[in-house]
Formats: sequence, C-alpha cells, structure tokens
Amino acid sequence: MNLHRLLQGRARDQNPVRIGLIGVGKFGSMFVSQVRRTTGMHLLAAADLDVKGARAAFARTGWDESAYDARSVDEALKTGKTCLLDDAQTLLDAPGLEVVIECTGVPSLGARHAKLAIDRGLHVVMVNVEADVLVGPWLARRAREAGVVYSMAFGDQPALICEQVDWARTVGMEVVAAGKGTKYLPEYHRSTPDTVWNHYGFTEQQLAQGDFNPRMFNSFLDGTKSAIEMAAVANATGLVPQSDGLRFPPAGVDHLADVCRPENAGGVLQHSGTVEVVSSLERDGSEVPRDLRWGTYVTFEGDTDYVRRCFSEYGLVTDSSGRFSSLYRPSHLIGLELGVSVASAALRGEPTGMSEYWLGDVIATAKRDLAIGELLDGEGGYCVYGRLMRVQDAKALGGLPIGLAEGIKLRRAVRAGEPVCRDDVALDPAADIVAMRDAMEAELGAE
Repeated sequence: MNLHRLLQGRARDQNPVRIGLIGVGKFGSMFVSQVRRTTGMHLLAAADLDVKGARAAFARTGWDESAYDARSVDEALKTGKTCLLDDAQTLLDAPGLEVVIECTGVPSLGARHAKLAIDRGLHVVMVNVEADVLVGPWLARRAREAGVVYSMAFGDQPALICEQVDWARTVGMEVVAAGKGTKYLPEYHRSTPDTVWNHYGFTEQQLAQGDFNPRMFNSFLDGTKSAIEMAAVANATGLVPQSDGLRFPPAGVDHLADVCRPENAGGVLQHSGTVEVVSSLERDGSEVPRDLRWGTYVTFEGDTDYVRRCFSEYGLVTDSSGRFSSLYRPSHLIGLELGVSVASAALRGEPTGMSEYWLGDVIATAKRDLAIGELLDGEGGYCVYGRLMRVQDAKALGGLPIGLAEGIKLRRAVRAGEPVCRDDVALDPAADIVAMRDAMEAELGAE
C-alpha cells in the first residue's frame, strides 16, 4: 500500500510516470479528471478520433485549457502539459512514454493498440475488456516475453474482483465464487439501444449532461458485459465458469453466502471455484433488499471448525451452516480509480489482474430470429448478446466470439436464443483481430 509514496518519489525526481490515453469516453474522462490531481503522474497525450469531443471532456472534468493545449508531444514533454491527438499511432511513438491506457472499447482497435504498445516496450492498462476476452491471454504472453506489464484496469469490476480473490487465497481461504452485481431480468437479453433508457430510468436531463453511450449501457443490461467481465475474471484467476454460463440469481449482500455456494451445500452454483453475477431484481421485477448492483464480491469457505468459530466471533455474515462467508465491496468508481493500475505497472512492474489462463469465452447469441444476409452489429446492438461459456464448450460448438460479431454478414439464418457460429459468417482471415484470435487459438489450444 505504498504507491502514493512511490509516486511522490517520482515527483521529487522530476520524473513523473508519463501516460498515454487512447479513447476519451466515459471511462477515459473519469481518469482525466483525476490524473491532473495525482502527484507523480503526467498525462503526456490523449488520442481520440473526435478531438473536439476530447477537448470537451477535458473542460468538463475541470481542466484549464492552457493545460491541454500543447501543440505537439515534444512540447507536452518539455512543459508538463497534455497534447490532444486524433492519431493513436503518434501517441504510441511519443518519446518518454511509459504506460498506455487502451480505453476505446472497440475490440479490434484495443488489441491492435495493445500489441503495438507491447512491441514498443510500453506497459499496457487494458480498460478494453472486450479486447482482453477476445485475445488477452495471447497479449499477456507477448507482454511477458517483452518484459512489460499487461494489466486489467483497477476501478473496473474485473480487477476489483481479482483483488478480492487474491485476498482470500493469500489468507488461505478456498474461493467458492467471485463476481459482481447487476440489474438483470431474463427479458433483458432482448434489449436494444432503443429500449435501454426505459430500463435504466435516466431522465432526459441526466442523459444530456452525461457521457452516456446507449450501446455501452445496453451491453450492461442485455447481459453481454457481465459475460465479458466474468470471462475476464475466470481467465485472470483460474476460476472455472459453469457449464451453463451465468445464472444471475437474485441476492443481496446479506445472502451472498447462502446463494453463492454449491448446489450440494444448498446454494445455486453448479460447482465451487466459479464466477457468478447476482441480480438486484427478483424474477418478478421487485427489488432485492440491500442489493449489490454496483459492487463486487468473493465467497469463501472456512474449512475447519476453528475458522468457522472465528467467522462467528468476528461478526461475519455466513450461510446457515456457518461454513461459507462473503466479502463484498458495495460500489466501484471505474476511471476515478484507474491510477492504481498505472502506478502499479510503472512503479512495481505488477498488473492489477492479468489473463493468465484461457478458461472463459463469450459467444454471440441471437436476440431475435436473424436472416441470411443480415449484418451483425456487435456488442450492445440490435442483433446479438454475449453468453459466457467454458472455452472447451465454445470450441466444440464453433461459436463466434462476441468481439468478432460486428460488421459481418450472416451466411445462415439463426433463431432467437441460438448461438452464432463461425461457420455462419464470413470472417476475413487477413484482418488483424481475426489473425490475432487465430494465433491465440493455435497457441493456447494445444495446451
């Protein structure tokens, strides 16, 4: 817990951690709001195709215009200002850069930017969980070979879950389940960008004042983001997804240990050592008391009478047997907390979560009947949602990863609720992201 002290040392040496940010959307804007307040950090450059929108984000988050008006990266390096760019390539080639934050949310761009950064000897903080689930285990190997850090983004739920899993294992507890909360009903799998705001309840005034992307928010609602994030957690921790993916059981914080335990112990889990997302809504739509909608949790087992007695003596909420308990965090602050990952990578050479395994995949699944010739529109769109699967099951099925399900035509009709398979579409094997995915499958599939 000494990252701030290490940053103070970099500040005293007039050698701040120099950072490049690619993508200034909601997550990126939240980081922008904090990096100017953080001792020992310098946001050298930020790249976004919409430079006008990026400028608006800097202004909205409290920056004085004179702090981000550097005309070049060289000027930013000399003056301590920030340079705004419309070209990620220029950012990646910037002198003095140490850490790249990939924050575009586009799988193909995220994977490409991460690979280029690793090739240049730069640490990567991958906010882009979509890219991480698609090719993260392969990128992590490239980073290790290059001697740099490839990291999940602290503040986002997967990294926070990994921290909780690490805590439990470090103190000798068996991890039974780990995950997060969300707002879920089965019908949400059919949600589209046209219906998403009705489910969230945001007012027009709130939408006008915020950085709200309907496709991104719809990905959270239709279950895709939950599947992606739990695949990332599985791949980082070794927790094995259930054969039917996620069950989204309703559960509040006082009942996590009752619900998130194995079926043979009275819970809902297919097996111990897995990932699960709990719903803040009962199946009839009523609200779960003390829900975990914005938070994360880990459920663990006390395997001796002594440990269980300690659970009781120190006031832990347990299941009815006293055998299982949970630690939870009620909220997360996404980009506001991202500096932890940046500092950990630059100052300790450690990731805040990393894809060390390949256990979970997310397969595109039809929201409605899809016809031959239809153009799939990817995550959060009108055609498909993502379903968490075990890698071996996804491979046996020949399922199409959700990260490849955008901008491609169907060669076969797919009924609502069915998975889309790779043979159902015409992928371009020469496309960078397809080539990377194929390389990962060839490399890791043999293990």
